[in-house]
Amino acid sequence: MKIAIDAMGGDHAPDEIVAGAIEAVKEWRDIEVTLIGDETKISPLLNNTERIHVIHTTEMITGQDEPVRAVRRKKKASMVLMAEEVKQKRADACISAGNTGALMSAGLFVVGRMEGIDRPALSPTLPTQDGKGFLLLDVGANVDAKPQHLLQYAIMGAIYSEKVRNIPNPRVGLLNVGTEDGKGNDLTKRAFAELKQAPIHFIGNVEARDLLEGAADVVVTDGFNGNIALKTIEGTALTMFSMLKQTFMANLKAKLAAGLVKQELKGLKDKLDYSEYGGAGLFGLAAPVIKAHGSSNGRAIYNAVKQARNMVELNVTETIEKTIREMQQEEEE
Repeated sequence: MKIAIDAMGGDHAPDEIVAGAIEAVKEWRDIEVTLIGDETKISPLLNNTERIHVIHTTEMITGQDEPVRAVRRKKKASMVLMAEEVKQKRADACISAGNTGALMSAGLFVVGRMEGIDRPALSPTLPTQDGKGFLLLDVGANVDAKPQHLLQYAIMGAIYSEKVRNIPNPRVGLLNVGTEDGKGNDLTKRAFAELKQAPIHFIGNVEARDLLEGAADVVVTDGFNGNIALKTIEGTALTMFSMLKQTFMANLKAKLAAGLVKQELKGLKDKLDYSEYGGAGLFGLAAPVIKAHGSSNGRAIYNAVKQARNMVELNVTETIEKTIREMQQEEEE
């Protein structure tokens, strides 16, 4: 199995990207990793080149680049060459911690959509109180959506959760302003009706306040509201830890208390750590494409490789295509 990684994408590239790749090939003997980026910066970091290859390029897409224009004009950029490896079947999946919009464009224009999917969805796994996490999609690939798009998101999310996250019969919820049937705007009302008929375990509407309590294993929404929910969760977690730190550093008594609960606080931080869940999958493309967090460290990249490997090994893309195709055939009949 071969996985291509954009070595120049992210805040800590290429150091942490290379570190994560090295740990991944140590863990799984059945994978090879191709790092795409500046070889003069990558090679000194490779203390073990076994099953790690490098494609040299000095061109890269930055956070300031306009996504679509950058993908079309920067043909030798590390992210574009990474996607090209997948398109040419030289890699089974790809990972980047770089510009999110550019990765979505590279996924669409280079890797391509899978058959039967109208729009891909950006889908991170977020933490819950019980430590199991939940899949949220879409969080920004498409700010506008139609009911059939949410239906496709739900099917893709359910298959991924069952196959990769080992959740039997995952509970699928629709993000809404209330849990009662009939709540919401025109989009959610129409999507609700379609989800009820879908071959998934649809549990109805869920509210944003219940997401971190594990109200559902898969939560679907349009990219506009999904992105707001994601950023709110991220911001709340950062603010909470900042406030805790200020409180525990306020005086000597508070510092002594902090020392007594140090391990418990570390456990709480680990439970909310995005890096343990890998990256956000761009579901709906012809091959697994993983968007790692921009601030990913080596551990996050390692888990993104694990995520990509599982998706390839468990034939997630093929299963989604087959399910969508069967649904469309039933509708035609």
